[in-house]
Amino acid sequence: MSLRYHVVSIAAVLLALALGVVLGASALSGRVLGALTSDRDQLAGEVVQMRGERDAVGAQLLATQRLVGAGAPSTVAGVLPGRGVAVLAAPGADPADVDAVSDLVTRAGGRVTGQVALTDAAVAPDRAEALRALVPRLLPAGAQLPTTTDTGTLTGSLLGSLLVARPGGASERTTGPEVATALRALSDAGYVRTPEALGSTPGELALVVTGAGADPARDTVLARIAGEMDRVGAGAVLAGRTGSGAVGTVRADPALRTGLSTVDALEGPASRVATVLALREQADGRTGVYGPAAGTFTPQPAAG
Repeated sequence: MSLRYHVVSIAAVLLALALGVVLGASALSGRVLGALTSDRDQLAGEVVQMRGERDAVGAQLLATQRLVGAGAPSTVAGVLPGRGVAVLAAPGADPADVDAVSDLVTRAGGRVTGQVALTDAAVAPDRAEALRALVPRLLPAGAQLPTTTDTGTLTGSLLGSLLVARPGGASERTTGPEVATALRALSDAGYVRTPEALGSTPGELALVVTGAGADPARDTVLARIAGEMDRVGAGAVLAGRTGSGAVGTVRADPALRTGLSTVDALEGPASRVATVLALREQADGRTGVYGPAAGTFTPQPAAG
């Protein structure tokens, strides 16, 4: 047998094999494609159904939110009779949230004694040393700072002494000129933005409003600021949007969560109502955790 014979034989075998593979694949691919087409059609139908269910749930949620929002004033009516609330807006807080909750405080019979906004510098780690040096120089007469070097704690103690006071507390209260001078110095240094005028008397309660962002270092500073305002005044609530790192920081810290009430998802009307109810709860000496992530919006009655 010649070499040419072997080559032709091998070529014939390979050609036959290739032809068999092609023919077999063609038959198989038809069945596979048929099955895939059927699965695709079924999945497409399921997607359409799920989208319909999602849209229905979304419509129900929107209707519920509108109902809660419409009923919010009557829900909180009389909850904070004569209570003064100092509002502190953190960097990133949505002005709409601040305005909405402040309005509900007023509708609840309370009064907003002032709104102060923290700047990024107030919670920035690279500005901490300068802020720590400034705080003791602005402390009002009679007020004392905690023995610590923690920036958030010191800043919260200063802001607490300027903005809130416990009813029937120390007879020597911070005066209006002292508050104005200290806040102006903080503003000039770039740490706060203040309104043109504050109430003539400090608030009893503090409401700290934050946004949805998360930054561990900054969140810790803000959480401790809120904690100190709670300690100095008659109570405090920290409320933030979904994903608020500061709210999460407080909830993860046993020392902070035993004093502060927290509310998540502040962009929703139910959480805004819960914030006002939580302020009343704080005034009564109780603490709670509210919002969708917490699984409840309503403070529980005091035991006994």
